[in-house]
Amino acid sequence: MSKLTLGSYPHLLGFEQLERLLERSAKAGNEGYPPYNIEQTSDFSYRITLAVAGFAEQDLSITIEDRQLVIRGRQRDDSEGRIFLHRGIAARQFQRMFVLADGVEVGEAIMENGLLHVDLTRAVPETVVQTINIRKG
Repeated sequence: MSKLTLGSYPHLLGFEQLERLLERSAKAGNEGYPPYNIEQTSDFSYRITLAVAGFAEQDLSITIEDRQLVIRGRQRDDSEGRIFLHRGIAARQFQRMFVLADGVEVGEAIMENGLLHVDLTRAVPETVVQTINIRKG
């Protein structure tokens, strides 16, 4: 049995990168921590909001790696010398990855009330009409 790929369809020339993008998105993980929202703030802008209560700005890092927005959090363990009768607030690290389409740029990141907001903008593609000359062979 052969695997169907986007390259198998003659009308989808050059879309192999889209297939790799879908595979990479599926592998990005389905973990539930930290919870996040993605909202469309205008026709060409988006906002990712992560609930990062307990993390300080210096505990978080935001990078772009191979067209992926990677947000990492690592809390310092400050429990030395403290005795917990119950510890329900975990001091754990996380990594969230979001695959970015071509033309999507990361704007600013804002920390507010335990929420990390990352703004994204998508460039408006120009409509290009190109005429190809035919020459005699």
